[in-house]
Amino acid sequence: MNKSELIDAVAERAELSKAAVNKAIDAMTEVITTVIAKGNPVALIGFGTFKSVMRSARTGKNPKTGAPLKIAAKSVPKFTAGAGLKAAVAGKKPAAKKAAPAKKAAPAKKPAAKKK
Repeated sequence: MNKSELIDAVAERAELSKAAVNKAIDAMTEVITTVIAKGNPVALIGFGTFKSVMRSARTGKNPKTGAPLKIAAKSVPKFTAGAGLKAAVAGKKPAAKKAAPAKKAAPAKKPAAKKK
C-alpha cells in the first residue's frame, strides 16, 4: 500500500475528506520525525514505538572492488512493533486486558461522639 492508497482507505473508514487525511498523515509523520530526531521515542500503545538508536562503527566491504572500508557510527531510526500489531499480523485476537483487582471499600467512619 502506498501513501495515496492509505489516504483513500483512512478517508473512507473515518468518513473524512482525502485532503484532511493527507494533512493529518503529513503532520503525523512530521511530528514523529522531529521527535525521534531529538532522541525521544514516540510510543503508540498497541501499535509500536518509533525511536532513534545509535549504530556502532563497523568495517564494510566495497561491493565493486571488495576492498574493506570503514563505516562511521551514526544514529538511525527504528520501529518496534507493539503487541496489538504483532497479534494482528499473526492472525491472533489481541489479548484481552486484565481487569484491575477490585478495590476494597473503605470502612465506614464511626460518627463522632456527642458531647453532653
